[in-house]
Amino acid sequence: MEMWLKEAQISNAAMTYKVKETLVKRKTEFQDLAILDTHAFGRMLVLDGIVQTTIKDEFVYHEMISHIPLFTHPNPKKVLVVGGGDGGAIREILKHPSVEKAVLCEIDRAVIEECKKFLPEISCALDDPRCEVFVGDGIQYVHQHKNEFDVIIVDSTDPFGAAEGLFGGSFYKEIAECLTEDGIFVAQTETPFYLPDVVKRVYNDAKAVFPITKLFMAAIPTYPGGYWSFTIGSKKYDPENADLNAPLDFNTKYYTKKLHTACFALPKYVEDLIK
Repeated sequence: MEMWLKEAQISNAAMTYKVKETLVKRKTEFQDLAILDTHAFGRMLVLDGIVQTTIKDEFVYHEMISHIPLFTHPNPKKVLVVGGGDGGAIREILKHPSVEKAVLCEIDRAVIEECKKFLPEISCALDDPRCEVFVGDGIQYVHQHKNEFDVIIVDSTDPFGAAEGLFGGSFYKEIAECLTEDGIFVAQTETPFYLPDVVKRVYNDAKAVFPITKLFMAAIPTYPGGYWSFTIGSKKYDPENADLNAPLDFNTKYYTKKLHTACFALPKYVEDLIK
């Protein structure tokens, strides 16, 4: 008998994946968690029926959400990841030699546990001595740590349920206070094709807080529409004017120095959306 995962995150459209095997399925304190082995994308993390990351295409998301802000900041030493319990952002952050400490703040301990078991290619840096794992509420953590981080990455699930509070102006104000005086924040901010209102609202909320706010894009096959937005907010450094002369001295599969600039060139329908 064939097994298929049907992801119906977007109304009136769905994505389906042929499943080889269910590796884990459990109800955590916060959500339904599954890790599936699929034919097309290998092992994938699924939360509340929505694909979060897969072995085959995770590099796009994790490289772009991490390297754009870290190459924009001239000397990032301390980085916070809110969400991101799979550990992919931490893996990319710790490729930067200037980083002395990376904190992962994940509300659901089960995500960390299961990803370490079944997605070790992604979670491999969570045991690095420079990584501190804090299990708890990201909003509360940010509120309690002022003027502490050079870069904050909001690697959240979609803006529904447990992650809803991680999208919006009040949280972005808290992030600005948690950042140092020249700090940078970045968040995944959904699909402009299927959820344009969310993209526009989040971008405007960030723009109201940060003097430099930009939208950039990446092509991620397993995310609805295949074309995903990220919003970066900076107190001082413009990501389009970052000093990119230093050589890229670690391996990437998606990010390049040329792409760092090119990803800010938006299609007209996205430009019009955030005007």
